[in-house]
Amino acid sequence: MSGKGQRIGYVRVSSYDQNVERQLEGVDLDRVFTDRASGKDTERPEFMALVLYAREGDTIIVHSMDRLARNVDDLRRIVQEQTKRGVHVQFIKENLLFTGDDAPMANLMLTVLGAVAQFERDLIKERQREGIALAKQRGVYRGRKRALSPDRVQELRARAAGGEKKARLAREFGISRETLYQYLRETEPAERACPTA
Repeated sequence: MSGKGQRIGYVRVSSYDQNVERQLEGVDLDRVFTDRASGKDTERPEFMALVLYAREGDTIIVHSMDRLARNVDDLRRIVQEQTKRGVHVQFIKENLLFTGDDAPMANLMLTVLGAVAQFERDLIKERQREGIALAKQRGVYRGRKRALSPDRVQELRARAAGGEKKARLAREFGISRETLYQYLRETEPAERACPTA
């Protein structure tokens, strides 16, 4: 192939981390694609556009492995798909470049680092669960802020008691089914505690 390939940046920020510039700050790029989405969501429009845009000889540059994928299998699949068609993939934080030459060390590093990233996420989730369990034991866990006002909760309970479908109510009130059931469960002890005259 003649000529030098393009250096294409890929940035993914979640809804709570809006600092787009920091990820590839100071990196010389021809073009940047930015997604504001969860890594769990494979339907990332800018990532799809990047894959369509990248050509043989180009290099996709990403700040770190966890920006490109959220699990080892997904990471390996993306890197292998791109390198097979002659597109290089570079990770700044891990200081790794994958060129598709099938070097055993490169493949090993991809698997090991991806597994470490997955392990770290699992540890964080486990710590969060333990923290919530301890907080509940101490009676200090409040959970997330209530989604509905007291008036809306009353309306929800009345309509559910009237036989309306719970899935439809959850959609209309903009809450999950689990949250809906929590609201409905909260009334039960109080109602049982007040016998009718």
